[in-house]
Amino acid sequence: MSHNLPDSLPAPEVDLLSPMLNQQGQVWTADFRGLKLRTALQPIYSISHKRTVGYEALIRAFDNDNSAVLPLHLFELPASEAENLLLDRLCRYLHIRNYSEIKDQVNWLFLNVSPRVVTSGSQSDSFFGQLLEKTGLPPHRIVMEIVEQPTDDAERLRDTVAYYRKLGCLTAIDDFGAGHSNFERIWNLSPDIVKLDRTLLTRATEDRRARQILNGMVSLLHQSGCLVLLEGVETRDQAMIAIDAGVDFVQGFYFRRPCLELDELPQSTMNFEDLLEEYKSSKQISHDPTQLVVNHFSGPFRRVIERLQKGLSMDQACFELLSHHTVSRCYLVDDQGVQLEDTLVSESAVKKQDPRFRPLENTSSADWFRQQYLRQALAQPENIHVTTPYLCVTGAYMCVTLSLAFRQDGKLRVLCCDILANADHNP
Repeated sequence: MSHNLPDSLPAPEVDLLSPMLNQQGQVWTADFRGLKLRTALQPIYSISHKRTVGYEALIRAFDNDNSAVLPLHLFELPASEAENLLLDRLCRYLHIRNYSEIKDQVNWLFLNVSPRVVTSGSQSDSFFGQLLEKTGLPPHRIVMEIVEQPTDDAERLRDTVAYYRKLGCLTAIDDFGAGHSNFERIWNLSPDIVKLDRTLLTRATEDRRARQILNGMVSLLHQSGCLVLLEGVETRDQAMIAIDAGVDFVQGFYFRRPCLELDELPQSTMNFEDLLEEYKSSKQISHDPTQLVVNHFSGPFRRVIERLQKGLSMDQACFELLSHHTVSRCYLVDDQGVQLEDTLVSESAVKKQDPRFRPLENTSSADWFRQQYLRQALAQPENIHVTTPYLCVTGAYMCVTLSLAFRQDGKLRVLCCDILANADHNP
């Protein structure tokens, strides 16, 4: 069955699209340009809850021979903005019709909305409000996903997102971290959920530095007030990376492929117990790598303190510590965070110094109070503190820093020592 498509949509009436939908039992399909459109749902899981918390609705198209047509080809069919708008609304109508038939009264439905539609349509998209009213699906169960890409009308996009939020829906930015995406969109739109692009996960699988960036990005998004969903999880190793990154939700082929048999979804479960047990076990087996550093250097570090308290110079006190092949530098700081003397650099570190970063080498009178390791040491004297790996500003290399506050001639001092993060700490 085909329908003549209007050149424009004078009114976003749900009734305009209703004749394009067909119901067979509890399953709805739609007709568009001789193709049959169906809804596929892919579960979204909360790691902490260990269960499904939502489903992303995806469109699937089939020709007269019931052969699948790529979604990319489907969305190339509209010949005008009006037809593009109609297809977008038809897909949302179909998905909500099908989701309303599922015996699930709690979880979210994630709906994709094209930025072209968002920025060209009415900001108050009254069609969607009519659709929810007609189907009876509560707006708080809808997550409107907006693909992260440039738009010529950022203000209208912001207004549209505000409309969906006012309607009672949640909003999400899709494919964040791909190509042009940046945090400006997060600040402007204040989405409830950010979906990280799968390329971030692919890189994190291959490169440990990319894994650290992924973890940092998740932390920044959480500080921005967003829940984080990592999509494209295809292997068990990637599932473990997602767990370690601290994301809230996961989605991908490893857990469940998009499913056309919608009645099977409520029975779909995923055993997160095994994944979380494996994660806990890996953390227990490896212990805390930074604590291993403290244990290894505790003796030499405290001997430096004893020598300084006896009146020896920094050169004399730090000789043993600087002779270790992983130690790059030692320096002394006062209770205000200001460095007291020139930094002592080990011979091995001198050989590895990169001349491109020479402007950063001289740290005489540098102020380190902003550094957490300095403030921790001042807050808890006599205890050795250690950082997680970070990029050292004096040489642009990855290191961990040991710090310990002690009394010398009645004054509080902090001894700091940088240790190469990627080196072998065995003597």
